[in-house]
Amino acid sequence: PGLLYEPAHRRGILELTKRDLVFDAWMYHTQLGELADLAHAMPDTAIVLNHQGGPIGIGPYAGRRQDVFADWRYFMGKLARHDNIAVKLGGLGMADCGFNFHKRDVLPGSTELAEAWRPYLETCIAAFGPERGMLESNFPVDGVSCSYANLWNAFKRVTKGASAREKTLLYKDTARGFYSLDA
Repeated sequence: PGLLYEPAHRRGILELTKRDLVFDAWMYHTQLGELADLAHAMPDTAIVLNHQGGPIGIGPYAGRRQDVFADWRYFMGKLARHDNIAVKLGGLGMADCGFNFHKRDVLPGSTELAEAWRPYLETCIAAFGPERGMLESNFPVDGVSCSYANLWNAFKRVTKGASAREKTLLYKDTARGFYSLDA
């Protein structure tokens, strides 16, 4: 906690900005307010929030999915107000998200994954738009909860109603643009 407020850390982030590089932030939902403050203080810095802001579902957050979701959704809305932030949509297969798929003998299929993850994915897509959302795999870490194919098939189920342009953005073009991969 507090790392994003440290002057030395901010000087380092400014160096990324000077070089037209992206600051990737991997943090938990309890830290998202700090990222919103950073985005406000550094509006010229391109920021990518990894793994949808890490909604925690273990430890003191186990069994509190609705409360965590409400807090997470609030901060994701706050972050989405900053045009310099994009979000990677994925990482929900990590054990610390608390879906407990990793504890089962048989891992879930794409239908079950889509049902569990849909509220998070759709909240982010609605808040940030496909122009600032990029689907991601977090393999091999997500592999404790699902297969690689089932992860991507779950994403396909969630985005089934999206337009062809929205899908192109979510699956490819947002990442290419935000990271200047065509430069």
